[in-house]
Amino acid sequence: MTASCTEPRAAEQMRGDGRLEIHAPRTFDGSFVEAHELARRELEPVFVPVTPYTDDRGWSLMNLLTGAMSEQGQINFSMQYPQVIKAWHRHDKQTDFWCCLTGHLKAGIYRESDDKAWLVVMGEQRRGVLVIPPPLWHGAACVGSSPAGLLYYVTCAYDPAQPDEHRRPHDSVAGFPWHTRHG
Repeated sequence: MTASCTEPRAAEQMRGDGRLEIHAPRTFDGSFVEAHELARRELEPVFVPVTPYTDDRGWSLMNLLTGAMSEQGQINFSMQYPQVIKAWHRHDKQTDFWCCLTGHLKAGIYRESDDKAWLVVMGEQRRGVLVIPPPLWHGAACVGSSPAGLLYYVTCAYDPAQPDEHRRPHDSVAGFPWHTRHG
């Protein structure tokens, strides 16, 4: 399979409430290893669409993160309640791979060095894996009326003695649109 990468179209860009311009992450149609390398090299998030396998018994997302996982990593699952914003945090070493399995999340990513931000709504109606390299700030807001279930892989297991995590308030990135847009 030949990998392809698309830049967000101008129509996918929007302005938040302030000076911050919000972009859609680039979409990458290739391996998870290549997506991880691209995200780290460009210091930006990469969205890898995933096509469910569906038959008369239900559906499956198969071969997620093939080649990207290592012994140092960790797989986690988190439920987020409606109207909850879990943001912002970043890591010095680890890359996050996010896949929203149930409900929908508005994922926000922010690069502090040049004030660039990305936003993608992912979940049941937009399946895929979002690759978030260090040191990008990131977080998520549950959108819709049902909880969102996030399956995520991190390349470095959590160490409670030395957490690889920095936090800041959800409203500390001026102009980031965590709220639901109406109209």
